[in-house]
Amino acid sequence: MSSRSDVAIIGAGPYGLSAAAHLRAAGVEARVFGRTMDFWEGHMPAGMRLRSSWDASHISDPQRRLTLENYQCANRVKLDTPLPLSGFIDYGRWFQREAAPDADPRRVHLVERDANCFRLRLEDGELIEARRVVIATGILPFAYRPPEFDEIPCTLASHSCNHRDLAAFAGRKVTVVGGGQSALESAALLAEAGAQVAVVTRAPGVRWLTRSGRLHRLPARVRRLLYHPTDVGPALLSQLVARPTLFRLLPRDLQEHIAWRSIRPAASSWLMPRVTMVRFTYGRRITNVIRVRDRLRLHLDDGSSRETEHVILATGYRVDIRRYCFLAPELLSAMRVVDGYPELKTGLESSVAGLHFLGAPAARSFGPLVRFVSGAHFASSALTARITNRRAPESVP
Repeated sequence: MSSRSDVAIIGAGPYGLSAAAHLRAAGVEARVFGRTMDFWEGHMPAGMRLRSSWDASHISDPQRRLTLENYQCANRVKLDTPLPLSGFIDYGRWFQREAAPDADPRRVHLVERDANCFRLRLEDGELIEARRVVIATGILPFAYRPPEFDEIPCTLASHSCNHRDLAAFAGRKVTVVGGGQSALESAALLAEAGAQVAVVTRAPGVRWLTRSGRLHRLPARVRRLLYHPTDVGPALLSQLVARPTLFRLLPRDLQEHIAWRSIRPAASSWLMPRVTMVRFTYGRRITNVIRVRDRLRLHLDDGSSRETEHVILATGYRVDIRRYCFLAPELLSAMRVVDGYPELKTGLESSVAGLHFLGAPAARSFGPLVRFVSGAHFASSALTARITNRRAPESVP
């Protein structure tokens, strides 16, 4: 037996929940599958704060009634800034209760397609048929592990997304690899938990967002000229990035340059006083890793080496939709894919009609905005416009 749905949304994070809110407001029957805010709760470190600004941290609904401000009022709470992870998770769950109270927490194990519809097999074996499928499952499968660590067990070298509680490393010698927000915040939390922390990065130094911090403190009218409220990208470029329909018309090499400028490794200036006890090694690459009993010896490209008890790889994510293990091989082979990204058209629809991708997998087609929470408004609006045959938005208002 199977049940039917007009649209099945796989993923109950910010993008999946936003898509549900927009589609349902337009009268489209949409079902959400997955555990609410699962990635944020299970794969981000306790004590973390969001780098994105307050305005860029709202989950989008078409009436703009499910904002952070309204969450605070409804729950009689006051959130700090920068926004703490715990507060954002609670906000996401409140959003789900308001926008998609019937969200189904079961995981989707397989998505197939026949001539008439998509078939979703859930974790308990139930089959769901859907006219369209929206994939909003996030970036967890794309966690990047440098090849030097291929033979090293996760008990000695793990990706930053594998840790919820960094306090477990108290009293231990830990090396963090990377130079962005995740690396620096992990280093800060580790040091505050009592670990002996070192950071190794290929960059010549940390790109602290001190200038950005100063510009964001300018009067609102001036700030809005420099930074779009979505707050993705440097000053002025932020305004272009917030217009994905225009962005995708640019020459490919210019798109890639702007995307790199917008997502290159950087860290919020408010982290600076929290990493004074961290040892930094700049401009060095790890060339070889050797296991020495219960430790690792890291060899660097300047000929030096060091030993550590554990390595945390804050090395980011590389999109490759073939890592979505729930996509049937026939679906993958039918899709046009470039460098791991699906080629998407209007409505974030893939070359397989009726199959849509939201979030990071849409970044090659629509730019860096859709890698971030603030891109959910554009993605959800464009998706809804495609499904309801309305005019798609050209930018985020």
